[in-house]
Amino acid sequence: MQLSIRWSGFFFAVALVCCGRVAAQKPAFIHMSDVAAWDLADNDTLYVLNFWATWCKPCVAEMPYFDQVQKEMEGQKVKVIFISMDFRSDYEKRLVPFVAKKKFHSQIVLLDEPKYNDWIDKVSTTWSGAIPATLIVQHSKGIRAFHEGEYTYETLKSQIDSLIQR
Repeated sequence: MQLSIRWSGFFFAVALVCCGRVAAQKPAFIHMSDVAAWDLADNDTLYVLNFWATWCKPCVAEMPYFDQVQKEMEGQKVKVIFISMDFRSDYEKRLVPFVAKKKFHSQIVLLDEPKYNDWIDKVSTTWSGAIPATLIVQHSKGIRAFHEGEYTYETLKSQIDSLIQR
């Protein structure tokens, strides 16, 4: 399946915001409407977009698996991006300290879109809105895989490996 220009742009904008090392990163803010114009037609990076929140125990429990995959696939065209669903009001008191403490290798951004019903179906029509949730896409190969729920390391790595081999 092909992504629309609007959604392929979202992944490109996230990638632009997310470049560079993350040693002392402070999560950037992302808005769905900010990314509608970008086009990823030639991009062959596999994006692993994990929707999570600091208050979600299963989300926090699986984050090291995603980060481990990102480290193991260094130098390959795989980009893990944690998309925080925390409230904007919790940015300084919860999200920033969490990120500083965990020192993840993967990029972390805050999705500043409080009206979830306006965009959840654009991620996946099967998404109930529960987190953790993960969208894996690679525009050039038409890859779009959505998973609602927690991953084990083995399941995550297996799925990514199988998608890379397409």
